Amino acid sequence: MATMKAGVVHAKYDIRYEDIDKPEPKAGEVLVKVKYTGICGSDVPRVNGDACHFFPNVLGHEFSGTVAAVGEGVTSVAPGDRVAGVPLVPCMECEDCQKGDYSLCKHYSFIGSRQFGSFAEYVCVPERCAFKFDDDVTFEKGALFEPATVALHGLQRVDYKGGKTVAILGGGTIGLFVAQWAKIFGARELTVFDIVDERLELAKKLGATSGINSGKEGYMDEAMALTDGKGYDYVFETAGNTITMKMAFELAANKAQVCFVGTPTRELSFSIAEWENMNRKEFTLTGSWMSYSNPWPGNEWVNVAHFFKTGQLIYDEALVFKKVPLSKIDTAFEMYKTPGMVKGKILIDSEA
Repeated sequence: MATMKAGVVHAKYDIRYEDIDKPEPKAGEVLVKVKYTGICGSDVPRVNGDACHFFPNVLGHEFSGTVAAVGEGVTSVAPGDRVAGVPLVPCMECEDCQKGDYSLCKHYSFIGSRQFGSFAEYVCVPERCAFKFDDDVTFEKGALFEPATVALHGLQRVDYKGGKTVAILGGGTIGLFVAQWAKIFGARELTVFDIVDERLELAKKLGATSGINSGKEGYMDEAMALTDGKGYDYVFETAGNTITMKMAFELAANKAQVCFVGTPTRELSFSIAEWENMNRKEFTLTGSWMSYSNPWPGNEWVNVAHFFKTGQLIYDEALVFKKVPLSKIDTAFEMYKTPGMVKGKILIDSEA
């Protein structure tokens, strides 16, 4: 059997660049020659922690590439097409899937965690998991489809309307994309909160009306002044951090809509006074999980392709911290061991 290079996780802190079998597409499958894969925050504890489902494993789910071959019966893509990876593999049969709530499927697989992913030269995926995009959309943008769709799904988890005030808590990749979507759909005042000034400057470059360093004294007074003391109509927490999750309750206006997009990593508790914000303000709190809707894979993916093509959804080089060759993938995960070192998305280049 033919072989290919891949970044293979063998144990905690042990990811190796080595030869593995090159997959061949079966009926209904697509073989993708991978160009770029973004390292997701969820990948880090799978290498530098205990979150990997099995060993050996090939991670990677935020990817772009070119169709290399198709299996029997595949009609929606052809060799040479540029595609973004749709990593969720829902069962399509359970009650949630039948409703189009694919993210809530309990019988799913997931490319790059539960089955081999794209930290490799090639990855094999079901036909419906290869999302075609136009030739004038770059492979860098293609590798950002998945986080951009996660951001849009979060915006759509509330009854979002333009002309109102929006707070984005966290200036990482997801937060900056939520901010962009909020701007595209008409935010009047759009404030991004982070503790890194460079991320706040990037947020303003991407359309935020203001950026506030929430690590500095007096930041809450500054935020309230921007909303005439009322707080924000929409609050999107994207960091999964205890501090920002509590901030959301304080920043919310009366009758606000609050969405937790970020994934928490530790236990969270509220004081009575903190929690009572929800009662007294009568704000609505919801969560967001992944990025899918009906018809599969959802309007989130269609809109990302469209707005990347038009340029309204902006790709700025500052969104990417580094591009690292697949052969050096171990060095990429080493960077995450130093808190604060990685300031943006790392893209793994499978062709470098």
